[in-house]
Amino acid sequence: MNLVDLKIAKNPIESFINSSTSGSYILLLFTVIALVWANSPWQESYHTFWNETFAIGFSNTDFIIEKPLYLWVNDGLMTIFFFYVGLEIKREILDGELTTMRKASMPIFAALGGIVVPIAIFLLLHDQDRGASGWGIPMATDIAFSLGILNLLGKRVPLGLKIFLTTFAIIDDIGAILVIATFYSHEMHLSYLFVALGILTFLAFLAYKKFHSKYLLLISGIAVWVLFLKSGIHPTIAGVLLALVIPSSRNIELDNFFEEIRKSLNLFKKTKAKRIVLSDEQQDAVDKINLITDRVQTPMQQLENGLSGWVAIVIMPIFALANAGITISLDSLSTTELISQIAIAMVLGKVIGITLFSYLAYKLKVAVLPTGINFKQILGVSFLGGVGFTMSLFIAELAFRSNDLLTTSKIGILLGSMVAGIAGYLILRFQLKKNEEEKASRNV
Repeated sequence: MNLVDLKIAKNPIESFINSSTSGSYILLLFTVIALVWANSPWQESYHTFWNETFAIGFSNTDFIIEKPLYLWVNDGLMTIFFFYVGLEIKREILDGELTTMRKASMPIFAALGGIVVPIAIFLLLHDQDRGASGWGIPMATDIAFSLGILNLLGKRVPLGLKIFLTTFAIIDDIGAILVIATFYSHEMHLSYLFVALGILTFLAFLAYKKFHSKYLLLISGIAVWVLFLKSGIHPTIAGVLLALVIPSSRNIELDNFFEEIRKSLNLFKKTKAKRIVLSDEQQDAVDKINLITDRVQTPMQQLENGLSGWVAIVIMPIFALANAGITISLDSLSTTELISQIAIAMVLGKVIGITLFSYLAYKLKVAVLPTGINFKQILGVSFLGGVGFTMSLFIAELAFRSNDLLTTSKIGILLGSMVAGIAGYLILRFQLKKNEEEKASRNV
């Protein structure tokens, strides 16, 4: 038996795209369920369920955390999501589209425009103090939904366009994380923060020494999450910082990996199998192959691959179910100004910001267009950047304490995301079809 070519891992961008797009359909389904439930005769049960209080810890002490269920989702489950986002960011910096400025420059400028211009438009439109704290809402991009819409166009979509959307959305996430940490965290208690940073520093030292323990990470992660919660900084930031100290080195070199695999395969071939089960020698060879293939993946890659399905089909749908249940009534539509301001900033802000900043970067020769795409396609993708949905809902929960402002902002988010998604889909469908027709006419 010759050793066949082994594909150790997918291109990380392609792998992420596949998991995100499959999860986007489940996310859409749970969003619809939340909206129907919150506007049905059983709407009271929706709000009662998600506002049910749960406590963890010891009563009558400082070691107790008591929150409504929806906040356990927003502060707890979403920390795992942001941990996953942190792993993506680290992977892209080390071995992806952010490794060099030449690769990263166009998505960086696109993301910068997609952050600055929506905020500026919202602040220009919003001329009163009430609701002004929602300025961060239109800057967000929902990677799962935007990629899901792009995937509806099938194989006509150039891979470069998918990579461009994914990369600038990840950079957009970095901006959102910084905004949450800086502007949407509460009064800080530095003593808790310093202890948390001490634990993170210790984990970074262990990563430098190439030591990794899943149990130590779990215990340390919970401790850091609690400390960030107590410090006043939003606990989801703990997820990002934990991801950045995960080891990114292999426990076996690739040359040794291939050699060990070859030995195990040869042993497997030489040993005669039983009719139904493997022989002891063959089972040993299989176990060794499993161990070696586990060691050749970095802890960072193992965690990202392991979490991708949970994030796509469990965490994000639960978040949508807990936060997208907007009871739409005449009262909730009374503040139409805020609805329109958020929707306009999400759609026009992203389109103008992403397209304009990308074009200026290209003309000033500080960035190059990704292979196989043009500015008409970037225009379509810039609309998809306006699909803020889950990230925008998350920021809205942090921005508004008033229920009426929160409900109104969620309507604006849904409206803006719908308009942006439909417009982006139609523009890209027209452009990609036109490109196919032009290619066909040239080949005649």
